Amino acid sequence: MDNSATTRVCPEAAAKVMEMMTEKFGNPSSLHSKGLEAENEIKSARQAIASLLGVQARELTFTSGGTEANNLAILGAVKARKRMGSRIVTTAIEHPSVLGPMAELEKQGFEVVYLKPGEDGKVTEEALLEAVDGNTILISMMCVNNETGAVQPVEAARRAIKRSKAPALLHVDAVQAFGKLPLKPIRMGVDMMTVSGHKVHAPKGIGALYLARGVRILPRTFGGGQEQNLRPGTECAPLIAGFGAAVRALPALEETLARMEGLRAYLLERLNAMEGITLNSRADGLPYLVNFSVDGIRSETMLHHLASRGVYVSGGSACAKGKSSHVLEAMGFAHSRVVSAIRVSFCRENTKQDIDALVDGIAEGMDTLAKARR
Repeated sequence: MDNSATTRVCPEAAAKVMEMMTEKFGNPSSLHSKGLEAENEIKSARQAIASLLGVQARELTFTSGGTEANNLAILGAVKARKRMGSRIVTTAIEHPSVLGPMAELEKQGFEVVYLKPGEDGKVTEEALLEAVDGNTILISMMCVNNETGAVQPVEAARRAIKRSKAPALLHVDAVQAFGKLPLKPIRMGVDMMTVSGHKVHAPKGIGALYLARGVRILPRTFGGGQEQNLRPGTECAPLIAGFGAAVRALPALEETLARMEGLRAYLLERLNAMEGITLNSRADGLPYLVNFSVDGIRSETMLHHLASRGVYVSGGSACAKGKSSHVLEAMGFAHSRVVSAIRVSFCRENTKQDIDALVDGIAEGMDTLAKARR
């Protein structure tokens, strides 16, 4: 139940990757039939992902994952628009692959505004309207927070750009929303959108950046001209094809969302019956993800206890490497609540039996770990 960190590769994606590595192994830039075979698989994958987003296939650039796509979008957009202004607006609860580039841009002299969320985990439209001015060249904000599941007001960011008449591009990190919510970047007014494969049962090491038609960003690497010169280098055809296969294998979003709502309701029912549990996620968040704190027991201690029982969850973002959650801190929670947080994240493979194993393990841990401290 740590599927926000990564998911098991689905059989369809695994079979496609193996096929690409052992049979359709040509270089997609080669002119012979083996190259054409690989190129066609890339085209098929690009179309599958584009169709899910409701965009044109040519508007997608494949990357090595969400981190590279976020860096390409943020640094490429700012480089292209640096003569138009110097302000960038983001949030204090972004993934490290957004906060890292922002820190680098601050070193280069750009002004970065970090909007803080409320206790519900969301930034407000009022805060966006106040932060965005005519000097703003980029807004970068996630669609769904990877620790709490809070859905951010992306459309409000577009309204803020229009109201201020800013020359800003809107970038959305949709890694935790892709394949789970019905994302339509054109309807949302999004210029750039990041998605990743290994959150939707594709292999690790593959992601994509949507770039709206007519939007110009500058590349970070240079070479052979692949991916419309934005991400040159021989395409990793096996991972790309595997990504496409995983997307084609996704069940209907509405059906899966309803099932996740049922799992979340069952988890909350069991947690609410326990003493010493404090919920950090709100009911209007993505139902795939529930964050809560176990009073008096540090996250790492509880995680090891649960892992010994074959139950796997996390204390926050896997990319934080065990550090205290900057997301929960930004929400204003007490330190004791932050360091005892547990993140449970579902996928379509999870069952109520998994939840029973989790809650029973937490109850046992609360008893035995508390006694051990005494």
